[in-house]
Amino acid sequence: MNTDIVITWVDGSDPEWLSEKRKYRTEQPVDDADERYHEWGLLKYWFRCMEKNAPWVRMIHFVTWGHVPEWLDTSNERLNIVRHEDFMPESARPCFNSALIERYLHLIPGLSEQFIYFNDDMYLLGKCGEDYFFKNGLPRDMLAFQPVVANPSNPVMSHHLMNDSIVLSKHFDKRNNVRKQPGAYFHLGYPPLYFFYNLLELGFPRFTGLYTVHGPSPMLKSVFNEVWNREGKYLSSLDNNKFRNDTDVNQYLFREWGKLSGKFVPSNVTASFRYYELCDDLKKAADIISSGGRRVFLPDIKVLCLNDTGLVRDETEVTEKLVKAFDKRFGDKCSFEK
Repeated sequence: MNTDIVITWVDGSDPEWLSEKRKYRTEQPVDDADERYHEWGLLKYWFRCMEKNAPWVRMIHFVTWGHVPEWLDTSNERLNIVRHEDFMPESARPCFNSALIERYLHLIPGLSEQFIYFNDDMYLLGKCGEDYFFKNGLPRDMLAFQPVVANPSNPVMSHHLMNDSIVLSKHFDKRNNVRKQPGAYFHLGYPPLYFFYNLLELGFPRFTGLYTVHGPSPMLKSVFNEVWNREGKYLSSLDNNKFRNDTDVNQYLFREWGKLSGKFVPSNVTASFRYYELCDDLKKAADIISSGGRRVFLPDIKVLCLNDTGLVRDETEVTEKLVKAFDKRFGDKCSFEK
């Protein structure tokens, strides 16, 4: 198998980037929160984790507005610096909207059929073989219903998930899909809670939402092409969304499309994954990182997401504790650093 990694990154403190963002910012209600662009200074640890724990990766496609960290060795033969103009149409640029960027990932030059999409806050803490993400050429994932939550603290994401579901409902019948692939919904390895969700949701004939882990997304480029072939006119109509807003769809449209199409292998992707919010779970996150994800009598944590919800009070404290934790396990430079 040949599997690539795609990571999107932005330096929200870059003066040129800020100047361009201000130029295109309008009074239209959008999600332009600072945490969407905040750089915590932890990216080098992302590369160290990746090199140490996933040496089988063929290529890392580093998607950027144009800036790159000064310490990054851009001559590394396994690193492809991808600027927005390299794969996004002119109608979608300039772009300050991660959901818009995600819709065009399949057009990255040289991208393999199998790829894993990472945000820069998702880290591989433990050894992961290629079969951790793919089996027999298909993504390992979990198909589960879950109602879209009306979240007043993050309303744009609620809209995105519902918009995804509306598109999916045009092409897939909920109950027929369960009958077609019952093992994908009731896989014995799933957490018991999702058996309950799926049983409960069968009482409702239409999609109310689908559950997707907020972690690395194993994808197939061919699924992106299929969605674009079926819904290209609609997706292109969203190109003017320079900033995240209520009308967008996001990467989960493609991830769920693949699952509803049966192009995945049912697996419990939550068993060795943890999601922490920096405002509430800093100590837990630092402890997990310091231990390398090792746990007694429980599966090791291999993948960690450190989400910034914009509620951190002391950025210095957060940075110092995370740097100290990462240095304990990933203190040595990797080949992606100068």
